[in-house]
Amino acid sequence: MIKPKLTPEEARKDHQQMLRFMALHALVGALIGAFAGFAIIWFDIGGIGSLIWKARNPVLAGLLIVAPFAFIFGGMATASAIITMPYDKKFRD
Repeated sequence: MIKPKLTPEEARKDHQQMLRFMALHALVGALIGAFAGFAIIWFDIGGIGSLIWKARNPVLAGLLIVAPFAFIFGGMATASAIITMPYDKKFRD
């Protein structure tokens, strides 16, 4: 099978597909991380939940727990998406 030559429009479509693939995985990873952070607070693991509820500003304290989890899980999911990206060479050089 002879592969077609890569046009600028096809390259743009290919890059958009890859970016959507990575963004979807980043979003899912961030949601899982936020859920894990909320679960730590909700189940009061290590007394974190009770400390947050007794804090002067519980929203900020909760955000300082949930946000790093969301960022780290989102980054890990994006990295695994990059590693497992289903990319075949569609076009000839």
